[in-house]
This record gives sequence, structure tokens and C-alpha cells, in this order.
Amino acid sequence: MSIHSIFERVRGEERVVLMQTESKAILKEAGLPVIGCWEVHSAPKAVQLSESIGFPVVLKILSPEVTHKSEREGVKLNLHNKEAVRKAYHEIKRAFGKIDPDAGLTVQKMVDGGVETIAGVAHDPQFGPVIMFGLGGIFVELLRDIAFRLIPIDRGDAHEMIREIKGYPLLQGFRGRPGVNIGALEEVMMGISNLATSIPRNLRNRPESHPGLF
Repeated sequence: MSIHSIFERVRGEERVVLMQTESKAILKEAGLPVIGCWEVHSAPKAVQLSESIGFPVVLKILSPEVTHKSEREGVKLNLHNKEAVRKAYHEIKRAFGKIDPDAGLTVQKMVDGGVETIAGVAHDPQFGPVIMFGLGGIFVELLRDIAFRLIPIDRGDAHEMIREIKGYPLLQGFRGRPGVNIGALEEVMMGISNLATSIPRNLRNRPESHPGLF
């Protein structure tokens, strides 16, 4: 499915938030690296996929009604065997049964280590689309250590943004922890910028409907 067709479907359903599978499909189509993600609707299928992918795996709720998955126990990490996957599947379905009884789950490989970062595009009411970069996870909300630039950006902009945040020493390697691939981060930043500028305005959500989207 093309990027444009995904956006058209989401707008046709009057949604302003992409689901995990849709987001990853768009990023993959744009040439950005993503972890494989498979939708399941039964515990046996979740177990079968987990065995095919290789343990450990992660299960996540997949529903347009649920955006903050981890805060509502919609994410189960480090599942190391079939029984753990089966148990996690049923726990997630029970937790969200009243919210969305038809919701599916996703299965993907557990990836650990490294430094979590965040990158994305938002719409500034004065300047238009801007790209942001910072430390991810709890750090983005706790520290607000984020760099911004107008898009499009080039490698020089990406280079500066990454080194601008106060948490940059963590990316270089800190107190014995290995550094990350800064060049790969720069490639991702440029890819996100190119993706944002390639989507026609008529397919973007209106800023007033959801300021976090284009």
C-alpha cells in the first residue's frame, strides 16, 4: 500500500492518529529503517509469529481508540517463550476489551540496548512544518531536551541538531556505555524531512485538528 493511499484511508475514517502498522508502513515505504511488525487476532497466531521471529518479542495493542499504549498496560516487553506470549496476549485483550473488543495486537522483535531518541514533524502555527530531535522515552517529557529546524533540512542541519541537545554526550558514549551511530541518525533525520515534504498538503491533517501532525 502506498503512502498516499494510507493517508487517504486514515482521513476517510476521520482519524488524526496513525496506528502502529500504518506508521511503520509509511516509514518503510519512505526508505527508513523499521522493526518488522505483524498484526494478530488470536493467541495461537501470536505464538506462531513469535516462534518465527525468534524470542524475545514484544506485544502491543493495536487500536485507533488507544494512543498511549504503555500507560494503560497495552505493551508487554521481553516475552521469552510461548507461554509468556500466550499469557500477555490474553492480559492485553482483557485490559482493552471494553474499549475496543475488536482490537488486534502486534508482534515484533524485542530490541534492547542503545539510546532511545525521538524524531518527528510538527506544525508550528507561525512557521509551518518543523522537524524535531531529542532523547526519547521519559526524557522527552521530563527534560524537554529537543532541537528544532524548519524543513526541509540537509545533512548539515541534521548534524547540528543532534549535537545541539544537552543529552548529546549520551549518544557519544558515556561512562563506559558505547556510543551510537551518529551518521545513521543523520540519515533518519533527512529521511523524515524528505517524507514530510513529499506528502501533498491535501493529504495532511489540518493543523487545527491535531497540532502534532504535519
